[in-house]
Amino acid sequence: MGKLIVHQEKITDIAAMIEICPFKALEEKNGKLEINAACKLCKLCVKKGQPGVMEFVEEEVGPAVDKSKWNGIAVYVDHVEGEIHPVTFELLGKARELADKIKHPVHAIFIGSEIADKAQELLHYGVDKVYVVDAPELKDFMIESYTAAMEEYVNEVQPSAILVGATPVGRQLAPRVAARFKTGLTADCTILDIHDNTDLVQIRPAFGGNIMAEILTPNTRPQLATVRYKIMNAPERSAEPSGEIVNMTVAADKLKARMEVLGIVKKMKEKTIESADVLVVAGRGLKKPEDLAMIRELAEVLGGDIASTRPLVEAGWVDANHQIGLSGRTVRPKLIITCGVSGAIQFVAGMNNSEQVVAINSDPDASIFKVANYALVGDIYEIIPQLIEQIKQGGTLA
Repeated sequence: MGKLIVHQEKITDIAAMIEICPFKALEEKNGKLEINAACKLCKLCVKKGQPGVMEFVEEEVGPAVDKSKWNGIAVYVDHVEGEIHPVTFELLGKARELADKIKHPVHAIFIGSEIADKAQELLHYGVDKVYVVDAPELKDFMIESYTAAMEEYVNEVQPSAILVGATPVGRQLAPRVAARFKTGLTADCTILDIHDNTDLVQIRPAFGGNIMAEILTPNTRPQLATVRYKIMNAPERSAEPSGEIVNMTVAADKLKARMEVLGIVKKMKEKTIESADVLVVAGRGLKKPEDLAMIRELAEVLGGDIASTRPLVEAGWVDANHQIGLSGRTVRPKLIITCGVSGAIQFVAGMNNSEQVVAINSDPDASIFKVANYALVGDIYEIIPQLIEQIKQGGTLA
């Protein structure tokens, strides 16, 4: 990283300098040129601005971490009352893939109360060691207590990287741990890889989904990344367990929290698009909210559910629970039919692991066709009624 320095004495035209920045990060205040929070450090003002006005200075990097002392790819075991969230198994599969590349072990860190029996299940998913912190103080999730347990694990084991599910718990825990160790965290990764020097390659959409950012944490350890459910592939459960359980003890005073859980009210289970086998997605190709009726009808005849892209949710046409994408839900149905969806990166990242993708769009160059198994080029108002009628008569989509 670095920073921009403004040499005020060399400015001859402030207005001209302000015009250069495409992000409106340069502004005039009290006759001086200042940089605001919109700056992306693109350095265009250095290259195109008045000579000598803007200077980019690399910030000093602290002493390099000894990467040889950090060993293992760890996965935080996300659970509710011992019931392990399936994102954990997906991350264990990715952890094994990464660990095999650099000859590191795979760890699982399981924090809770009365979870010893549940920990045995993890041994069927290629884990080398399951570190269990089992204490009465950890019965309910409290961020202070769980962070303290994670801190104890990191200090004792020193894993090179920790993968965390992007669940309500994971989204709270990962930043706390990263801050505790003054290390980096990349949220909502869609692709993970690793270099031979153990630097974790964390890839996610950035700048509104317009680019795929490749992020590294080369100078600190552990490296942290969160990943949404249904982004990675879960490994097959092995019949025989392998690996070992390692019980860890954390001092009770470290697990004390400043808050107390007085009670838990369980929500009624809701049907979500994440669990649907068939989804029909409405995109900006729809002209008015009443046209959602044909999307619903197609979903009904297929025994599925409807979903949508972000613009329709923002317009109030569809509930936010039905939005697909990095700012919505991540899905992995057996069949997904997109109707008038352009195929922005953020949307595709939320559904590109679907088994079969059928895309309907009048634009033959639409990005959605790059991930589709079947492309139907044409007007959704002509194609969808025909599909509905054909399915009702016992036909197929072929």
